[in-house]
Amino acid sequence: MLETLSNWDHQWFQAVNSGLSNVVFDWLLPIMRNKYTWIPLYIGIIFFAIKTYKSKGIYLVLFLAITVGIADYGSASIIKPFYKRDRPCNEVGFKEKVVSRVHCGSGKSFPSTHASDHFSIAVFLSMLFHRRFKYFTAIALFWAALICFSQVYVGVHFPLDVTAGAIFGSLIGFLMAKLFVKSTSFKA
Repeated sequence: MLETLSNWDHQWFQAVNSGLSNVVFDWLLPIMRNKYTWIPLYIGIIFFAIKTYKSKGIYLVLFLAITVGIADYGSASIIKPFYKRDRPCNEVGFKEKVVSRVHCGSGKSFPSTHASDHFSIAVFLSMLFHRRFKYFTAIALFWAALICFSQVYVGVHFPLDVTAGAIFGSLIGFLMAKLFVKSTSFKA
């Protein structure tokens, strides 16, 4: 069973990493997965929350930061050390097949912390704003999924890494949004 899952993961990785190679993705997707690309968005979220919701906006920002912190710490410091899965670009016997589009890094692969962090943000905010903004959830989940897809395309994560990270981050985002709403009676 595990061998079948691993084979599937490697096949899907190659389908994305080399099978979808094109000049547009080669240029765009390394930018999409770069944490610095999204700093203006994060600043915009902070500004919007505080300007629109005043003191509750400050609590929203604090809860969001705690949400990302839990997702990040849980993924990088608890789950990754437990599984110790190598990145595709570091896996012995496989790394020669990887098209590396960014620096590989020496960290472990499972789960993707990028996926955990961004899905925790997307789900947390979606839980709060899905009624106020009609397409917010679709846009937020597409944004997080694009970052996950980029991680596979550039060669630093397997599809199961980003899937597990997305599930973990979504769970954290969901639970923290529920806790935020319950503790503050927040209404968008």
